[in-house]
Formats: sequence, structure tokens, C-alpha cells
Amino acid sequence: MTYYILIGGIALVSWLVSSRLKSKFKKYSKVHLRNGMSGAEIAQKMLDDHGIRDVKVISTPGMLTDHYNPKNKTVNLSESVYNQRNASAAAVAAHECGHAVQHAQAYEWLTMRSKLVPVVSVTSGMSTWVVFGGIMLMAATGVAGGLGFYIAVAGLIMMGFATLFSFVTLPVEYDASKRALVWLKQKNMVTQEEYSGAEDALKWAARTYLVAALGALASLLYWAVQVFGGRD
Repeated sequence: MTYYILIGGIALVSWLVSSRLKSKFKKYSKVHLRNGMSGAEIAQKMLDDHGIRDVKVISTPGMLTDHYNPKNKTVNLSESVYNQRNASAAAVAAHECGHAVQHAQAYEWLTMRSKLVPVVSVTSGMSTWVVFGGIMLMAATGVAGGLGFYIAVAGLIMMGFATLFSFVTLPVEYDASKRALVWLKQKNMVTQEEYSGAEDALKWAARTYLVAALGALASLLYWAVQVFGGRD
């Protein structure tokens, strides 16, 4: 029951932040850019200004599906960002290009996150089940330090990688937003009103990653208590 309350609480906070983020982007999508540039044009100019010639800006389906892909070096902008000419589009486009700049400059946190991706992609989906299975085996055998315990610990290690990934993601996302806002301001790409909207939108976007990281940590600590507490 405690676990379900924990998961429910995390899900509620995540939903609230996500809803707030969507409302912010909707609000600032009504703040049209005075320079008339689209998100795609903003992204291309930021790449050009940083001397990045090997990254393509492409459109991708969906809403808030924007991302930078370091494997094929593409800045993927959702259709609403790629084509629109407002503060929200400018913020997202510049943010994703911030990741491209990080990649070009070998930003250490991005490098670390990239190295964790293959591990997390394999372990994150099964970690909770491995921990749970280990605990069940401990309970069934009544042996606190037997095979079940080591299986549960293996699951905790898997979960730990996912938690580490979530926290490594934080400086990557915050830094990308910082780079985006600095560039938008220094190059006079936006007015003060447009800049304020872009800054607020990116602030709420970063909070979604913070909630995810705290949720991952809370879940890891909960299961750690179940595993090690079960040995008493």
C-alpha cells in the first residue's frame, strides 16, 4: 500500500507539472515573434552562429516530441515548433540546439548521459520486477541472505542506473536551456516580452525532469528499505 501511495503521489505531481508546462507553452504560443522567424529558422541560425554545419533541423510528428539525436546529428522539432513563429517555438528550438552545441563541445554531462543510455535501455524496464521477485523469493524461503537477496540487490543496481541517468539528465537540460536563453538575448533574437515567455516556458520544462529524478530516487529508496529491511 505504501508503494502505491508513493507512486500515486509522484504521478500526481508529475501530472500537475506536465499540465502546467502545456498551459505555459499554449500561453506563449500566442506571443508572436517580432522578427517573424519560425522555430526551424531559429534553430538553423543558432547552429550557424555556433559554427555547427553537420547537424540537420527536421520536423517530427507529435506535441512536445522535440529532441536532439546525437547519433544522426539531427535537431528534431515537433510540427508546432518547426513551423510556428512564437516565443514557445523559439524557446524549444533554441533549447534543442543547445544540446547540439553541447555535443559539438563534448559537454561532459551529455557525454556521461550518452554512455548510460545503452545500460538504462536494457535495465530500466525490468528492474522493479527483479527487485520484487527477489523479495518474494526471500519471503518464500525465509532466508534473509540467500539467492533472493542477491537477486533483489541486482534489481536495485539496475534501478540505480536509471536513477543516476535521471540525475545526470538535470545538468544536461538546465545547461541547454541556459545556452538557449543566452543566445536568444545576445543575438537580439527576441524582445523582452518574448524572452520572458521563453524563459518561463523552459523553466517549467526543466521542472518535469526534476520531478522525474526525485521520483526515481524515492522509488529506489523505498525498494532499498524493503530489501535490506527484510534481512532483519
